[in-house]
Amino acid sequence: MKWRVETLDARVDAELEQLEPSLKARFLHICELLETFGPHEVGLPHVRFLVEKLWEIRMKGRSGIARAIYVTVADRRIIVVHAFVKKTQKTPRVAIETALDRAKELGK
Repeated sequence: MKWRVETLDARVDAELEQLEPSLKARFLHICELLETFGPHEVGLPHVRFLVEKLWEIRMKGRSGIARAIYVTVADRRIIVVHAFVKKTQKTPRVAIETALDRAKELGK
């Protein structure tokens, strides 16, 4: 059974839509890797563990870098809970808090 990448809701869809085209293309490519091979087989430079139950999809494009934070849930589902353009070396605490709050909506 293959994995499936989904977004939590319209908030995440809007965040992804705001990314410039090369970052969106990179996001879609990494999602294809996750769906084909599963999150346990895809590692750096594509995905990395963040904190607690959060993992990040690491995107690099013409205009800079972005991250999409996800959690895994039952039935081989990967749910993207937050996406943003990264402007600092370290993932901003506010981005992690947003992702954790949204993950709670899934019961995670």
